[in-house]
Order: sequence, then C-alpha cells, then structure tokens
Amino acid sequence: MGTGTLLAVSDLHIAYEENRAIVESLRPRSEGDWLIVAGDVAEKYADVAWALTLLSSRFAKVIWAPGNHELWTHPEDPVALRGEERYLHLVELCRGLGISTPEDPYLVWHGEGGPATVAPLFLLYDYSFRVPGARTKEESLRLAHEAGIVCTDEFHLHPDPYPTRDDWCRARVAVTERRLAALDPSVRTVLVNHFPLTRLPTRVLRYPLFAQWCGTELTADWHVRFRAAAVVYGHLHIPRVTSEDGVRFEEVSVGYPREWRPRPPRDPLRRILPQPQPQPQQGTGPRTTGNP
Repeated sequence: MGTGTLLAVSDLHIAYEENRAIVESLRPRSEGDWLIVAGDVAEKYADVAWALTLLSSRFAKVIWAPGNHELWTHPEDPVALRGEERYLHLVELCRGLGISTPEDPYLVWHGEGGPATVAPLFLLYDYSFRVPGARTKEESLRLAHEAGIVCTDEFHLHPDPYPTRDDWCRARVAVTERRLAALDPSVRTVLVNHFPLTRLPTRVLRYPLFAQWCGTELTADWHVRFRAAAVVYGHLHIPRVTSEDGVRFEEVSVGYPREWRPRPPRDPLRRILPQPQPQPQQGTGPRTTGNP
C-alpha cells in the first residue's frame, strides 16, 4: 500500500485575488498526496492554465473534472472556443501537465483507504431538478426568469455541437455510465463531478429555483450502483459532508470571498481517503449567499 492522502477542492474562482492567494498556498501534506480539483477553477483559459500548472507541480497527481465556469466562452477571453471544443481544449491542457481528466483511463488510489478507482466525471445538467410543480423544463425556466434567478450559463455556456445543454448532458451521462459499468466490481470508487449526483444537496439552496442548473436525475443511484466510497462535488458553494445510503458526499468548494470570509477558517483541502473521522451526518448545513 502506498503512502499519502487523497485530497479534494473545488470552486477556486481565481479571478478573485484573495482566491488566487488561496491557490498559491495549497501544498501537499506528504510527497505521495493526490489532489482532486472538482471544477470551477476560473472562467478564462489562461487563469485555468496558471492554477493547474501550479498544482500539478506540487502534488504527486492531480485529477480534474470541469465545472461550468471553465466551459464559459467569456467575452474577455482570447480563447474563444465554445462547447465541446472548449472542453477538449482544456483536456489537452491537462494532459500536457500530466493531469487526469474524464477522458482518460481512471486511476486507482492504492494509498491508505484504497484501493479505490478515482473517476472524474463530466455530466452537466438537464434541468430535471425542476421547480416543484413544474411539469416541463420550459415551465421551470419561466418561473426562474420571472423570479430573476437565472444561471449565467444561459449566456456563456454554449453546448456546441449539441442543440442544448441538456442534450449534451444526456450524451455525457450515456458514455460515462458505460465506462463506470465496465469497472472492476470488486473495487470501490470515488466519484468526482462538479455538480451533485443527487438532488438532495440542493435542498438547502437559498434560491431553490437555482437547482435546475445543478445536476440530473439520471445519476440519482450512481453512488450505490457504482460502489462509491465517497462522492466529491462542488458547485453549490456549501462546503459540508453528508451521507446518502451510507455513502459520504463531500462538497469541497472554496467559493467566492463574500461567502468564505464570514465562515470560521478551515483548510481548503478536504481529505477523501483515508476516510476522516467522525462519520458524516445528514444535515442542512449553511445556505448559499450567491449564484454559483
């Protein structure tokens, strides 16, 4: 068995200088540490490249899953790629840095708490976390627009070449489900996705209408079906640990400065394996203060 710790972080948002300083402070605790980065490093390609280059130079292995912000075609970004082309451009950046992506063979953690297959996923959302009572995506979106709760993805995250983001999501779910089903059934997994795999974590959102940009019902049982020792996610900016069906769900986001400043200081890096103590408890956790 190897040495080291499997750590995780997400939602670094380094366009904020205070968050950039946090990234500069991130260091392994031992030379065998791996780091999971569960999306939303930054919006601009150059910022994503800076952060991932720094982290890959420090940790024994970095594993990246994209967030929605990396996929934005930001109006001030010289890299104007859209949709899948932008995603694959980021994948090539990671491969050049030795970083594992959702397009690469899944790595197996053999350190303490292992073995466990660490599976970075890219799944997006399909608007199936609808407003209660809304029977269609269109009705749910209408209610959100009327309330003024609209994700910026609607303006900057393009699904090209897919007709819609939900079409892209369903395509990603199909290919990922096949890959996970082919894994060795005797080895547990650590499932890593920027968006929560179940709807339950979104129940504590300050703005419940925002849940429709937070995942898909198609993955609701994946933590059980694919033998997860832990599920790692971000996006909600509500860092906490909960449990579903006996599986730990770790929300590992840093979030925006206006969100983390009022909270008690904490280590931005969450230990995933070996499993920390005490055991996670189901809870409501803090509420969000902004729009991820």
